[in-house]
Amino acid sequence: MRILVIGSGGREHALVWKLSQSPEVTKLYCAPGNGGISELAELLDVGTENVDELADMAESKDVDLTIVGPESSLAKGVVDVFEKRGLRIFGPNKAAAKLESSKAFSKNLMKKYQIPTGQFAVFDDPQAARAYVRQLGAPIVVKADGLCGGKGTIVAHTLSEALGAVDLLMEDRIFKQAGERIVVEERLVGEETSIIVITDGVYALPMLPAQDHKRLHDGDKGPNTGGMGAYAPTPLVDPALASQVMQQIIMPTIRAMTSEGFSFKGVLYAGLMLTSDGPKVLEYNVRFGDPELQAILPLLKSDLVPILDDAVEGRLSGVQCEWEPGSCACVVVASGGYPGDFQIGKEIRGLDALKNRRDLLIFHAGTKKDKGRTLSWGGRVLNVVGRGPDLEGALKQAYEAIGTIHFDGMSYRKDIGHRVLKKPVVTS
Repeated sequence: MRILVIGSGGREHALVWKLSQSPEVTKLYCAPGNGGISELAELLDVGTENVDELADMAESKDVDLTIVGPESSLAKGVVDVFEKRGLRIFGPNKAAAKLESSKAFSKNLMKKYQIPTGQFAVFDDPQAARAYVRQLGAPIVVKADGLCGGKGTIVAHTLSEALGAVDLLMEDRIFKQAGERIVVEERLVGEETSIIVITDGVYALPMLPAQDHKRLHDGDKGPNTGGMGAYAPTPLVDPALASQVMQQIIMPTIRAMTSEGFSFKGVLYAGLMLTSDGPKVLEYNVRFGDPELQAILPLLKSDLVPILDDAVEGRLSGVQCEWEPGSCACVVVASGGYPGDFQIGKEIRGLDALKNRRDLLIFHAGTKKDKGRTLSWGGRVLNVVGRGPDLEGALKQAYEAIGTIHFDGMSYRKDIGHRVLKKPVVTS
């Protein structure tokens, strides 16, 4: 089978790494890929949002299955273009991708179908939004309606911060059109977790529950990012809670999309808050989580290719995943200045010493190969992934490896997993 992966980040490197192990795969392509992916797949110089050119490339390379990584490609309608040409592709079409690309759409869907979530209101007018904020008070959450690379959520602890968030999104347009409409919602309290399933539109195949770390700095401080680390499985989700989430959130969401006339195939990711009143949805994604997938896939014993193939063909009934024991932890190494203006082109040293380690993987995110050197080429640069018999052991592997890596301005969180370990593995 000839497979194309669309994307260029750590998630896509993890996908390519896992797909490369399948006996069903004869050729792997990635568009546009990155420095690490180039060691496993042929890179195609096509942007993730150039959907017609991606389809042209899939046709010219006789690709049997395309797997979409980033949400921006799905929102641009890459699945629609591929399916119109008779090309097989894993992911929801543009209409169904609104579940992620419009927070207003997803919150209204939850309300209509009584899927548990926080109290909210949607605004196109900043004056009305400010009046609502004053009415509810703080703490409160202000979200851009559209896609912002995981950075469009502002948790405001004071009234002035909340009003400022409205101004930033709707007046200053820091996220451009994505902030023309906003969602203002109550701040839910509890532990966050990520529940990711693969669905054929009828059945859902759950992956291991994970916990992401969105804030830039230790102690969950600083601005939101695309994710600074994750681990799986999380002990916050036991079998009873996992069953509850499937029955009260995941399957009702899939059925709701069908009732609304959307054909939803691909990944459904529910970001949840585990509140004292039970799990509630913070937001949906319609693609694999990044960096959650980097912590999940190394524990997947099953071949991923037939699973994705069955999802595309509507054959997931009865399919099960087999998992390796133990834990996996991913620590993101970022460029200085991320998630704001960051530097690129810094030579990364120390990677060669970490090759062929049994309990360690390095998934590249923002990197580029140049004359034998590996350079930083993005905000999130590397995903350092450790495996161990437990979370503490997995984190030890990852943090010891990070001590070997160096590039100018590199930064990373030293407390991944702290919310369940109650202490950081790295303190210096």
